[in-house]
Amino acid sequence: MTQLASADKKKRANTAKPTAMKSLEVEGHEATVGKVFTDNPKMTMRNVNVYYDDKQAIHDVSIDIAKNEVIAMIGPSGCGKSTFLRSLNRMNDTVDICRVEGDILMDGENLYAPKLDVVELRARVGMVFQKPNPFPKSIYENVAYGPKIHGLADTRVDLDEIVENSLRKASLWEEVKERLHQGGTGLSGGQQQRLCIARAIAVSPEVILMDEPCSALDPIATAKIEELIEELSENFTIAIVTHSMQQAARVSHRTAYFHLGKLIEVNPTEQVFTMPEHPLTEAYITGRFG
Repeated sequence: MTQLASADKKKRANTAKPTAMKSLEVEGHEATVGKVFTDNPKMTMRNVNVYYDDKQAIHDVSIDIAKNEVIAMIGPSGCGKSTFLRSLNRMNDTVDICRVEGDILMDGENLYAPKLDVVELRARVGMVFQKPNPFPKSIYENVAYGPKIHGLADTRVDLDEIVENSLRKASLWEEVKERLHQGGTGLSGGQQQRLCIARAIAVSPEVILMDEPCSALDPIATAKIEELIEELSENFTIAIVTHSMQQAARVSHRTAYFHLGKLIEVNPTEQVFTMPEHPLTEAYITGRFG
């Protein structure tokens, strides 16, 4: 990362303006330490609990995600970070035995309101999964699918423009512009993941959720995705779950550490990896468990 890009990332991290509140009292377990809240939240979560039948996977999690922030969620396998991420655009609705309690809001709007259009929500809060999952369609149709069903393009010219702009934002246009009508599944793994990102941003989301988007990719493809995350944060709010602490350190402004379904610490990323407040966070990042 260049000095200019690094300085810009720090500047945007500061715009999150974490409040002075140092800890969050959560009934039933220790307080979450660190800078949990922000002055300009895009998403606001309060006392979120997630259950699978009788098993509780998330315990009273409260956190803000600031506008144009990249927040990384880290922790050992099974700690609940992906479950929490999926609750932010109601992907957990697809699991019959799952129920979510608490408040999850975006710009003050309750995302679990009974009359809320879930299809529309998932356009506003896009998701990129661990394994690239392009549709069995052409590259063009993969990107055009969302704008078509949401009525975002009045003419073919409008649709062409959306597809090109989305592929450019995903840093994929130059690689695929001569083969837009070939199958998306014929791309390399890294290209497929960027295609999925282009598909997500084609419907003009406000937030992008990424669930370990680089875990199936080689180092070169991973580097391209990480560069893309930094570029996208200029226009989108991004929450990323990652098993790679190095990746969290490279791409995020704040880092949230989960442990056994509880949110232990939230702080600026540099602080989490150099001077964590909570002993559990320190134990995890120093490799004592995980």
